[in-house]
Amino acid sequence: MSRSIHRLLSSRVTRAGAACAALVAVGLLAAGCTSTPAALSDIRYDFGPPKPASSGTQPAVKVLDVSAPEVLQSDKLVYRLGYADSQQVAAYANSHWTMPPSALLTQRLRGALSSRGTVLTGADGVAAPVLKIELSEFEQVFDSQSQSHAAVTARVTLTQSGKVIGQRTFISRAPSRSADAAGGAQALAAASDDLVAQIGAWLGVQALVAAQ
Repeated sequence: MSRSIHRLLSSRVTRAGAACAALVAVGLLAAGCTSTPAALSDIRYDFGPPKPASSGTQPAVKVLDVSAPEVLQSDKLVYRLGYADSQQVAAYANSHWTMPPSALLTQRLRGALSSRGTVLTGADGVAAPVLKIELSEFEQVFDSQSQSHAAVTARVTLTQSGKVIGQRTFISRAPSRSADAAGGAQALAAASDDLVAQIGAWLGVQALVAAQ
C-alpha cells in the first residue's frame, strides 16, 4: 500500500472517530437532559397562594386543628379509580403533599377567617366560639382513564360555652385539568378553597357572641 493511500485512510478513520465521539457526546448530553425530570423522584404539592378572602367581620373564633381518618393523616396524594373499583384507594408513589391534607386545610381555613376577625387555636384560653372540622374525604376520583375530579367532604361543628350552635356537612367538587398527580393536586386545592369559602359563608350567618 502506498504512503498516500495510507495517509488518506488514516485521515478518514480519524474523522470518523471524531464524528462518532461527537455523536456519543451529544447522545450523553441529550440523555442527561432527558433524565433531569426523572431525577425529581418526589414532587411536593401545596394549595398554592391564598385566594382573596371574602369581606365581612366576625367575633373571635377558635379554629381547632382539622381532624381526619388515618389515611389522610400522612402526606400521601390519594386517588380512587371510580370507574373500576370504587372501594379501592391508592396513592401516588412519587408525588406527595408538603404536609398532611388536614394540616393544609387547617392553615387555609385559619388564613381565610383571619381576614374577617381574630382566629384563635384550641390552646388559647379565651372563651370564644369553637369551630371543629372533621375531614372525611379528600381524594382524586378517576371517572375514566382520562378524566378525574377532586372530592372533599368535611363535617363542621360550631359550639359556644359547651353548647352546639350549628352543625353541617360541606361537600366540594372540582374538575382536574389532567388525569395525573399534578391535575389531582390542582383540583384538590380548588375544591379546598371552595370548601373554605362555604364554611366562611356559613359561619358568617351564625349567631355568635363575642368573647368576653
